[in-house]
Amino acid sequence: MSQPALSGAVSALEEALGVQLLERTTRKVLLSPAGERLAVRAKAVLDAVGELLEEAEAVRAPFTGVLRLGVIPTVAPYLLPTVLRLVHGRYPDLDLQVHEEQTYSLLEGLASGRLDVLLLAVPLGVPGITELPLFDEDFVLVTPDDHPLGGRTDIPRDALRELHLLLLDEGHCLRDQALDICREAGRTDGAAVTTTAAGLSTLVQLVAGGLGVTLLPRTAVKVETGRNPSLVTGHFADPAPSRRVALAMRTGAARAAEFQELAEALRGALASLPVRVLSADAR
Repeated sequence: MSQPALSGAVSALEEALGVQLLERTTRKVLLSPAGERLAVRAKAVLDAVGELLEEAEAVRAPFTGVLRLGVIPTVAPYLLPTVLRLVHGRYPDLDLQVHEEQTYSLLEGLASGRLDVLLLAVPLGVPGITELPLFDEDFVLVTPDDHPLGGRTDIPRDALRELHLLLLDEGHCLRDQALDICREAGRTDGAAVTTTAAGLSTLVQLVAGGLGVTLLPRTAVKVETGRNPSLVTGHFADPAPSRRVALAMRTGAARAAEFQELAEALRGALASLPVRVLSADAR
């Protein structure tokens, strides 16, 4: 829409409503107090219209049109190949658009309607979001090849108490999960984490350089350590620390049936990975 047409439309709306929506100066345009109040209602109306169109599209032709999938960085590189093969093979008319973001940004996007469904670690504990569990996967300890815990299959959790542990930056849910595991193992404040990284690839390079050890989810091990002979993985004694990965959608989403079917298809496709696939009613 051109600027004159937009100005004319806003003026017509102001006349129809009988209130001034904008404060205009020669340099900028601001919402008036009335405009700020009505903008909130207008957004709700537009969201409702969007949901109506989405509902109609879902009823008319499931698994067609655009599907905006949000994925966390510690899942995307390791699961997306499987997800993309599944979607291209089973749902060829679906226009899948992938957005890799941290959890807090994904949740904001889901709540605002910017994203349709998320693939991330749970539980989220967020009202208004329904989680569709996919699988549980163990964490493994990645160490330099000369580390005494390297290659072991019976590492006790309390071994984490004094290790020089390398973690992701603030904002990554995997960092929070790793810290929770360490606290459960009795790790004290004196064993502080002093080195962090923005991604798992950097973490394993720091480990290879002798700066410490780190925790990786098993789905990331082959990609991140497979080509580096100076790295060794060790496995924890049962029950090993683990994380759960799920699809998450808005509760009552118009495409809920599609997302549930997608979750079931993903469970089958992910069975070849080193994970424990869950049933739809897993708790």
